[in-house]
Amino acid sequence: MKRVVISGVGIYSTIGKNIEEVKNSLYNGHSGIGIDPNRKELGFRSSLTGIIERPNLKGLLSRRERIGLPEQGEYSYIATLEALKNAKIDMDFLEKNEVGILYGNDSSAIPVIEATDIMREKKDTTMLGSGSIFQSMNSTISMNLAVIFKLRGINFTISGACASSSHAIGLAHILISQGLQDIIICGGGQEINAESMGSFDGLSAFSTREDNPKAASRPFDRDRDGLVPSGGAATVIVESLDSALKRGATILGEVIGYGFSSNGEHISEPNVEGPKVSLRRALTHANISPKDIDYINAHATATPSGDIKEAIALFDIFGDYNIPVTSTKSMTGHEMWMGGASEVIYSLIMMQNSFIAPNINFENPDEQSAKLNIIPKTTERNINTFLSNSFGFGGTNSSLIISKFIK
Repeated sequence: MKRVVISGVGIYSTIGKNIEEVKNSLYNGHSGIGIDPNRKELGFRSSLTGIIERPNLKGLLSRRERIGLPEQGEYSYIATLEALKNAKIDMDFLEKNEVGILYGNDSSAIPVIEATDIMREKKDTTMLGSGSIFQSMNSTISMNLAVIFKLRGINFTISGACASSSHAIGLAHILISQGLQDIIICGGGQEINAESMGSFDGLSAFSTREDNPKAASRPFDRDRDGLVPSGGAATVIVESLDSALKRGATILGEVIGYGFSSNGEHISEPNVEGPKVSLRRALTHANISPKDIDYINAHATATPSGDIKEAIALFDIFGDYNIPVTSTKSMTGHEMWMGGASEVIYSLIMMQNSFIAPNINFENPDEQSAKLNIIPKTTERNINTFLSNSFGFGGTNSSLIISKFIK
């Protein structure tokens, strides 16, 4: 079995448009959450959201390439540009070598809405334009990036709700470790528009703490009242060790464990046993024990039930070792389809720079979170191995373990 490493990362998020900006935000506990007034006009209970600026791709892509990209595709393109540069992979390399893509995405709302509006108004499908279909398909990111970057390896989208991009990295690990691919572009993209979030708001899933947006996302805190939706894109270059060494790439970390499971119960209500299976499988795959984990980036979205269930699962497995735990969603909000990949990147940044970013807004633990070693302030700490959890609707669970590379 081949060893699998990470040779490049790129991000476009609410706490920074590149790795350097994100590093500073993580260290300083900066929140990327604000108010979208348009949501109240649409009947939302909550106007809280992650705030992000659309990138300008003119001069970077041709018009033909741009018209096929939806909002989350634009974020993903920028994140992938940075990741490839970080990995020392240029277009010449991509054209001469087989590189794959596994990208997480589970919605593309605006293109579908816009196409439906045009059809209803114009009664003429030819008015939809040639880019409509490529923006509206769930595989929009992987199909567009595969063409833009001339990719000839594996090419498909992982749709696993909020575990999508974590599963993408895990599946890439399997393919590369078995020698089926050498390099795979992994990641996740998440649209941040109001239209894509209405049904979540209708479930009363969002925080309504609008008087203080920066304090609204409160993972593990007793006074949490729901998640804050967010988005952007994150790209992780996953590669065989042999390939990375041959290219002279800088190795940022080694993927050593991937765990997965399905709760098999309620479609939106999490349980404890499913995450525990995912966690144990990741540890078994990595051939390590719970005490070997130095930091856990929890899924914890600040929902009343979800945080409790995860806290119980984490304590059951890691409770004897007082391992530091935070949820970076306290700063970013819930980045949904991109969250697995972005939180791997956030954790890699911490590992490279020897600190643990704070779980901001953690002021009062509840009965279960009080049992965990949740870090409320930036803490200098050497991290050799971390674990990142991602769970999603339908009971899908993914746990990744990544360590510093040692020859």
